Amino acid sequence: MGGNFRKKILVVDDSELNRSLLADMLSDDFEIIEAENGVEAVNIMSERELEISLMLLDIMMPQMDGFDVLSMMNKKGWIKTVPVIMISAETSGAYIDRAYGLGAIDYISRPFDERTVKHRVMCNVMLSMRHKEMTELLSSQIYQKEKDNSLMIEILSHIVEFRNGESGMHVLHVNLITQMVLEHLVKMTDKYPLTESDIRLISTASALHDIGKISIPSEVLNKPGRFTPEEFEIMKKHTVEGANMLGAIPFRRNEALVDIGYQICRWHHERYDGKGYPDGLKGDDIPIAAQAVAIADVYDALTSERVYKPSYDPDTAVKMIVNGECGAFNPLLLDCLKEVAPRLKTELSVISFGNHTENKIKDTVKEILKGNKADASSRSIRLIDRERQKFKYLSDISREITFEYTAVPEMLQLSEFGAESLNVPIHIAEPSKNKQWLAIFGQKNFKNFVEAIRSASDGTPVVSETYLFNINGEEKWEKVIAKPMYGDGEPPEFEGAIGKLVDVNDETEAMKYLERKASHDALTGLLNHNAAKRIISKALESSGGKPSGRKYALIFFDLDNLKIANDKYGHLFGDEVLKEIADRLRNNIRSADIPARMGGDEFILFMEYKGDIELPLKRIFKALTAPYKDFDMSVSMGVALAGNFSGDYDLLLSMADTAMYSVKKNGKNAYKFYDDSMKELMEKKN
Repeated sequence: MGGNFRKKILVVDDSELNRSLLADMLSDDFEIIEAENGVEAVNIMSERELEISLMLLDIMMPQMDGFDVLSMMNKKGWIKTVPVIMISAETSGAYIDRAYGLGAIDYISRPFDERTVKHRVMCNVMLSMRHKEMTELLSSQIYQKEKDNSLMIEILSHIVEFRNGESGMHVLHVNLITQMVLEHLVKMTDKYPLTESDIRLISTASALHDIGKISIPSEVLNKPGRFTPEEFEIMKKHTVEGANMLGAIPFRRNEALVDIGYQICRWHHERYDGKGYPDGLKGDDIPIAAQAVAIADVYDALTSERVYKPSYDPDTAVKMIVNGECGAFNPLLLDCLKEVAPRLKTELSVISFGNHTENKIKDTVKEILKGNKADASSRSIRLIDRERQKFKYLSDISREITFEYTAVPEMLQLSEFGAESLNVPIHIAEPSKNKQWLAIFGQKNFKNFVEAIRSASDGTPVVSETYLFNINGEEKWEKVIAKPMYGDGEPPEFEGAIGKLVDVNDETEAMKYLERKASHDALTGLLNHNAAKRIISKALESSGGKPSGRKYALIFFDLDNLKIANDKYGHLFGDEVLKEIADRLRNNIRSADIPARMGGDEFILFMEYKGDIELPLKRIFKALTAPYKDFDMSVSMGVALAGNFSGDYDLLLSMADTAMYSVKKNGKNAYKFYDDSMKELMEKKN
């Protein structure tokens, strides 16, 4: 194993002596990479997993022990590609069983016997190499099989298309539309429990939907005008004929592709209202595969030119389908079509036979390999590794402070330039507890940053916040720009973020930041109480204690069940509820209205009104009390009208507070206006 092709072994042990002994034993045959603890090992794995052929791992280490490293390797999927041999002085059966249970392939006890270590390492490296070679061979064989299968289906569908005088792209369009509609359907509802594999199978089988047209006479099939009743009856037979062709395939009737193809062929002209053919099936008696292909078939027929009609633009086609001009469809599928319609325009405009088939085959191979717990091919490994090297090189030469934040286990990895500039290590374990890091970033600031990236949504995928840093004893404003990273799960799991620090030299920007921080609530972004009071007091330009010629309302409300949200779902969810309330306020008021968070679960809204105040009030109350993620939002609200009192802001607020208190005494989740009957109650409260 000499030359430049030596396999790399990662030795993880907090004892430098142990690492040195193992390196001496193995360095003639392998390139040795050393890590002095579990945190460093995980960081090395995250950067160089694809280079490492084997890991020698100690159990007892500070910061992150060997079992934690194995757990992380399982979470990240590294255990599938990097075999692990445990090397430890611990000989307890419980330790050994736990190591094997977490995926270790061997266990060597200290003190080391050089021949034993060399033999076991060599054997396991060779087994790993053979496994990867077999996986690559399996990947190649599966790829070729899937390619042949797809090619045969394409040929068959092209024969039908050619005979029917339609575009050869019709089969690809139906395939893609079916796939996109079903993918959106499973995100929208759990009524149809389709897996990724099911959706891929249905979209593949959609190519067979019109094979029964082979049996239809050409003079009927390609007639340019409207069918006579007799011709239409002949044409309708293609559904049954296609199903019969698939049903008659010997020995293959129970194959999933044949079964789904049968459903699609026979029932893709059924209607959700029961008025379709050939069997008059209604509602969900029609298999979902046939329902999806039916709507895809109609959409592509409308947007494509035919011998009997011109093409419609995509927007018109969607409107026609939704309005029931082209049949009756499942309402859920209609919603899906509307949602994916903008993407369909783009996807269908760039689709091609080679590209589409290649992508589907790659997805299939990936899914099959995942099911067999196999690894990526060596070519893929080289390409991914090349991209990682490019990213590292660009970050090193950029002379910027870039970083990667990992949530579990919590770690921060800085660029070399960043670590040098901040005078900290490149790898920082548990940065939220690391005194050196928090002295630079600030504990509250770092907590705020982590909360911001965790709560970032698809609509705001990049977080940009300005903080005052303490860098080498000097206070400097730095803007932190970061993008969250998510795993492949459903729903996607937050894994961390990548980002950089940007020097803020402009004092004006820093002042703006300070002013906003002083006047706004950090969690919701609404005005805080002090800022709102100043603005509202100016609006209440009193003349004898009353506003001059203008009518205002001060609305005071709180959440009745925030404590339940915190106790049952946790404080993070409680914060989500508060931010949701703030968003609903912003989305249901005018730009001149003044919303603010008083603190805790209390909010105010100050607004000028003309005419009937109840109309906007009912709308706002309805928006605030709509359910959020199956959580019942309950609001108690009091309203004070500025024309009904003589006094200042504090008195107006007290009136609204009294009206809200009256609501709480009488059942909650309602609103009331302050009136004279509440004077005694207000005096008691005050």
